[in-house]
Amino acid sequence: MKGFRITRGFVSLSEPYINFFVMKQTFKLLLAAFLTVLTMSTTVHAQRAANDSQTPLHLMQPDYTIPYGELSVSTVKASTDLVLRYLQASTPMEVENSQTHVKITDFNTIDENSQLVRGGFRLASYEWGVTYAGMMRAFQTTGDSAYLKYASERMKFLAQVAPKFKKVLAEGKPLDPQLRQILTPHALDDAGAVCAAMMKVAIATGDKKTYESLILNYMDYVLNKEKRLSDGTFARNRPFPNTVWLDDMYMGLPAMAQYGVYTGLKEYSHQAAQLVLNFASRMFVPEKNLFRHGWVESMNPHPSFFWGRANGWAILTLCEVLDVLPASDPLYPLVLSLYQRHAAGLAALQSGTGFWHQLLDRNDSYLETSATAIYTYCLAHGVNQGWLDAKAYGPVAQLGWNAVSTKITTKGEVEGTCVGTGMGFDPAFYSFRPVSSAAAHGYGPTLLAGAEMIQLLKTQFPKINDSAIQYYPTEQKTTQPIFSVE
Repeated sequence: MKGFRITRGFVSLSEPYINFFVMKQTFKLLLAAFLTVLTMSTTVHAQRAANDSQTPLHLMQPDYTIPYGELSVSTVKASTDLVLRYLQASTPMEVENSQTHVKITDFNTIDENSQLVRGGFRLASYEWGVTYAGMMRAFQTTGDSAYLKYASERMKFLAQVAPKFKKVLAEGKPLDPQLRQILTPHALDDAGAVCAAMMKVAIATGDKKTYESLILNYMDYVLNKEKRLSDGTFARNRPFPNTVWLDDMYMGLPAMAQYGVYTGLKEYSHQAAQLVLNFASRMFVPEKNLFRHGWVESMNPHPSFFWGRANGWAILTLCEVLDVLPASDPLYPLVLSLYQRHAAGLAALQSGTGFWHQLLDRNDSYLETSATAIYTYCLAHGVNQGWLDAKAYGPVAQLGWNAVSTKITTKGEVEGTCVGTGMGFDPAFYSFRPVSSAAAHGYGPTLLAGAEMIQLLKTQFPKINDSAIQYYPTEQKTTQPIFSVE
């Protein structure tokens, strides 16, 4: 047979036939490639030729710079889990010799040369009070005990070592500054945020005894030792005498409100509500529905710089107070109204990327992560608590979360956070504050935001309708890109 030969009983192709076969297959492949290119060229030409009469242009896909679309609980939790794992690794619970760095496992041997092992973040800073609160909320909304374990183990560690360091202090010997901050607070920053979170841990675990001594010590400072104005409003003498800092709403009032729950004495939550209104009388600017960062008693006029994170502390305080203030309290409607006005003012200033600006009403200032995360939490929480309309604020909260999620690295670091900031009366001061993933202020708010979005997604059902995300109280099972709801 031409083109074939028989070898040991088998028929095989001869070399000339093999060459022809290969050439034929190559031609087929070239033809297929040509047709593919021709089809792509035709498609591109058709797209370029699209016009209003033949193409639904409103369904073209936008070129978003952040995620946009329907959101799932698993996606959100994957992000918060990254943060959790990063913080587990970077915040050890150990004591060491400050000279040799040898670990101290017997706490009874703690002396003036002992200190907490320095991890990436301080375990008893106000920023970490927010982080503990974020861990607790994540535990509540996900049921994942790893979040509770993070907060409870570190707080129990502090409660265990504090009495040992207190003996060193009583002997008049040098003391680790991180423990001095715990044992002898000198500012609301040292006491309020950590104490509020510690009370939440004590209540959640049913173990008040472990934390009682530290809680009472913290609350003694908050209630009795911080400087106040004549009407009881917290104040400082920097940068000028009798200066009110918006930050101090959060540094003091949530602890006071939570103390009412911890002790069962409603007078503390009522007192916190009254102080909220005292702050608002000086700091809230009705024309903007925003809070100014600073108020100085001797200053006239009072400049208004609407710093992002300070407004975050304010609305977070409103949430904390409303969460525990009885609805029957005569101040409840006033605090709720203030919260709703502030929420409206903030929502109106969200950028198209989902972030808020460092100076809220100045688009030439940078987009900042920690403030965005706090607002995301507070708006989502307002919807979850029935204080805000899900249809109006659900998309705002989700867009905020989408923005924050882009700042969580695969390692679990949170980027784009403004470092610690004092008080200024010019825009350059705020606009050029550095940002860093080492800034502790970003982690607690990010955990809070993710946790609250998870809770929101349990009761609300975001769905794309005519290219926009909409929040529905029931699941919309349609696959149509545009649909009506009866």
